[in-house]
Amino acid sequence: MKKNLYLTFSLNNYLYGIDTVYVEEIFNLPELTTIPELPHGIIGFFNLREEILPVIDLNLKLGYLSPEYRLTDSIVVLNYEEFRLGILVNQIHEIREISSDEIATELNDEQELLVVEQRNIINGIAHFPDDILILNHPSNWLDSVDIQQIISLQNYLQQDIFDSYNIDEISTQNPDFLLLQKSTFCPNATLEERKVFKQRADNLRLSTKTQDFKNFKTLAVIALNDHLFGVDLEMVREFTDIYHVTPIPCCPSHIVGNMNLRGEILTLIDLRGLLLNVEPKGVVVGSKAMVIEVEGLVAGVIVEEIYDVMFSLNLQKVTAIPTTFNSINAQYCQGAAPYEEKIMGILDIPKIFLKGGLIVDEAV
Repeated sequence: MKKNLYLTFSLNNYLYGIDTVYVEEIFNLPELTTIPELPHGIIGFFNLREEILPVIDLNLKLGYLSPEYRLTDSIVVLNYEEFRLGILVNQIHEIREISSDEIATELNDEQELLVVEQRNIINGIAHFPDDILILNHPSNWLDSVDIQQIISLQNYLQQDIFDSYNIDEISTQNPDFLLLQKSTFCPNATLEERKVFKQRADNLRLSTKTQDFKNFKTLAVIALNDHLFGVDLEMVREFTDIYHVTPIPCCPSHIVGNMNLRGEILTLIDLRGLLLNVEPKGVVVGSKAMVIEVEGLVAGVIVEEIYDVMFSLNLQKVTAIPTTFNSINAQYCQGAAPYEEKIMGILDIPKIFLKGGLIVDEAV
């Protein structure tokens, strides 16, 4: 049974999943450069470290009206067949492991009414507590004419013929430039919101020459007892809802019980006692499990909230655990780093699982 990891996200009140093999990075929606005569579904371009990338709004490709763009929206950058593009999403959710036989290719009556172009976008549906619409291979979303038009526009932008910062200096006497006149991105946004959009775009423009990407690591960011923790995404297999937990007799308090995860028995661990020196709470309403796999050991770690599933951390920003974080057991953290306006601890997962006294292997 083939299983793939899918990044799930919501868009216009629907839940979608995209195979993580295509996902390169995720960040908050920046200001986009919008120009006339774009291919259907493309809403603009942005400069990602000196490379011009298009952004597609799947709402438009799926026949829906596109809502107003908001500061809480995100861009997911996909990379396939040497072609990169961003897709607009409203909210990022967890990564889920879904097997091929869990994806139904037959849609219901309501969804079948929309299949003419949607069949190029949607491959099927996975029935979990919430239906997840599984997106097709991104190469099916745009036809060859659209791609050629996008590449042509990218070439103009890449050659500094058009730039959101020097458009006023460009002569519009040339007919080629008339095609590239900028219109206002998100015209209904407030002045403060536009400043935020623009600042995000400025940050994304940073040259690769100023960054060493070997010093970046992708983390999942979770919350435990109102503390933020980063977990190396290479050790995170998926996130899942917690349900039907079976207690295990005569086990330490940090071992909550077993859960059947699509035929696999998953032992649930509560790390709050180990990390925060507090009594484990067990499963509370809204809790999820982060499925960790390290050196052959697999277990579910209870998390209270998922803040980010693909946070790109510059390792140069990692520091020692601040002394003010005296409530955190620093021996199980590799350090601390800024996350938005807060500080998160970077968990040392191998040490926690292999040397933390969890005895996960004996409890399974």
